[in-house]
Amino acid sequence: MVNKNRFIPQYSEDELARRQLEGVRWTIGHALAGSPQYRAKLGDIRPEDIRSLDDVRKLPFTTTDDLREGYPLPLLSVPEHDILRIHASSGTTGKRKVLAYTRKDIDTFALQMARCFELAGLSPDDRIQVAVGYGLWTAGAGFQLGSELFGALTIPVGPGNLDIHLQLLQDMGTTCIGCTASMALLMGEEVERHGLLDKIRLRRAIFGAEASSAKMRASIMEKLGLEHCFDIGGMTEMYGPGTAIDCEEHQGLHYWADLFYMEIIDPGTLQPVAPGEVGEMVVTSLCKEAAPLIRYRTRDLSRFIPGRCACGCAMPRHDRLLGRSDDMIIFRGVNIYPGQISDVIQHYPELGGEYHIELTRREGLDFMKLTLERKQGFGADNDADLAARMAQHLHKAVLARMDVEITNPGALPRSFGKSKRVTDLRLD
Repeated sequence: MVNKNRFIPQYSEDELARRQLEGVRWTIGHALAGSPQYRAKLGDIRPEDIRSLDDVRKLPFTTTDDLREGYPLPLLSVPEHDILRIHASSGTTGKRKVLAYTRKDIDTFALQMARCFELAGLSPDDRIQVAVGYGLWTAGAGFQLGSELFGALTIPVGPGNLDIHLQLLQDMGTTCIGCTASMALLMGEEVERHGLLDKIRLRRAIFGAEASSAKMRASIMEKLGLEHCFDIGGMTEMYGPGTAIDCEEHQGLHYWADLFYMEIIDPGTLQPVAPGEVGEMVVTSLCKEAAPLIRYRTRDLSRFIPGRCACGCAMPRHDRLLGRSDDMIIFRGVNIYPGQISDVIQHYPELGGEYHIELTRREGLDFMKLTLERKQGFGADNDADLAARMAQHLHKAVLARMDVEITNPGALPRSFGKSKRVTDLRLD
């Protein structure tokens, strides 16, 4: 019998806080000793100045600007000959965010992913099919590292190649797949179209890289015959995927608080939000060697979930991501996050989980069009009434008026990666 907690430690609150404080102090000392970039940023601050976790607020923020200014090896705090690997995420200004890894960093990356597989209820008897990107992107490497450390049979396919994925699901008896929710939906539609459900053994899926609504997850579970699907957190700056995952209770994501310390702040005032309120996640790494993070502004929006989870895991939780503070739509003076629209969609059984927002500007006035897919099995006769009800509901929920259009199932574009939810044509 495999020990359920081979990889996930069980700390008391006091022990976890002690480890976090030690980790923050170590990170400051390590950064000061090895990084000219951090020495300039930290100034006179020393590890001993952090006497409690509340003192973390004394530290300056690190942002994506720091990563781009330090290109090609930003925040580097070890000699270059200690670097074993780099990964990078896409850049919007011509420069990618490059992160370096030591041997210990790679081992920690594998560990956090192995913990995710453990919390998702997998065992070494499972067969994990990797359907996320390889190369500079961290996802494929992380899923494979973690799966191999965990001891499961690993099937490294990558994104796309739908025919190969469907063949291997059948031939290899894959029981878990790691992919974006968008790809899982595409795969589920193909399984349904070709009548393959009784020929596959898939039981669990782990989704990363994009937010997915409850309705979208329910559709995927039905089409693929899943027992559970899990949201996984992660970012290149914090090794890659695997910083957090929800358990079988599905009441928030457990995050590895012994590997990084998290704050949630108001992105406007930069002050901590009240417990349970939504804000921007800020992380400080506790043992990262090559490119440590000190109060890194992730731009991801979430909230802490108080209390102990019924699953028994002692690691704290944050909610699913509402969106990103820099993905906010400003429409006629109203701030709107795509996640708010997903929350409204799930109340309508006639709708599928796919949607697209188009923003335009005519004669100086902004317009928003929301296109929604009708769920399979529902006819088009009620589309006009449904669109009117949705528009009214959304006006109350987000305080903005928009045109709503209902379209046929499968009409919106599908993607092997992140689905493009918003098209802003106002600058055109």
